[in-house]
Amino acid sequence: MQAVAPEQTAAQIREMCADVPTLGIVLGSGFAGVSRSVKVVAEISYRKLGGFPQPTTAGHAGCLLIGTLDGTPVLLLSGRSHYYEGRSLAEVTYPIRALAAAGVRDLLLTNAAGAINRQFRRGDFMIITDHINLLPDNPLRGVEGTQKFVDLTRVYDSDLVKMLRAGGRKAGVRLRSGVYLAVSGPSYETPAEINAFARLGADAVGMSTVPEAIVARYCGMRVAALSCITNFAAGRSKGLLSHAEVISTGEKATAAAEKLLRAFVARYAQGH
Repeated sequence: MQAVAPEQTAAQIREMCADVPTLGIVLGSGFAGVSRSVKVVAEISYRKLGGFPQPTTAGHAGCLLIGTLDGTPVLLLSGRSHYYEGRSLAEVTYPIRALAAAGVRDLLLTNAAGAINRQFRRGDFMIITDHINLLPDNPLRGVEGTQKFVDLTRVYDSDLVKMLRAGGRKAGVRLRSGVYLAVSGPSYETPAEINAFARLGADAVGMSTVPEAIVARYCGMRVAALSCITNFAAGRSKGLLSHAEVISTGEKATAAAEKLLRAFVARYAQGH
């Protein structure tokens, strides 16, 4: 992929919309249907955005939308690329740098995750309160200067988390809270690994989000993150794991995800 500076891509985004929304939302697996509720002002494929990698995983459309959700300006990334697709973490997180350069200041990351916490059920939603990063690389590796030493004591912004909780109450959607553990994938974990992750304090496991959260904090953005629990992690049920189950559960949870994100955006409009 040809090297492109985030400022160049940001200029493309600003050409689409002179007044770029302050709120950006990354729609991961289980959340793509939310885009249907957006009154779209501008839309562009990642293929036409310099530096944006094109997702290859089912359920990730690969397009940027700018519009309004119930009257509130939002910028949506419909789909993401993953480390397991063969991308470097610099490529995976490039869209976050471009959004920050374009003027997005607050970021909601969403994903599909497997339940480690035995109290969780398929179709639940979990607010990520902290994370454990077991990816074999860091997206800030090689960045020059001291700014790369980002403090991750409070990755997930307390005000945005409060907005998510208020949105959940308004939407009538039960929200769990917990620690998200990121692995590289693409293979699923073994039961022994899941037992070890539970001892580390993880409530859910997935293959995304953490690199984006790190880069967002590096760029000075406020971050919140939300998981749709699409399956039980290995050994937490009698069944075997499959991506088809992830997609199926995500599709069933689409209506609840849409209600939740619309309520969050309404609360954001009132309080940011």
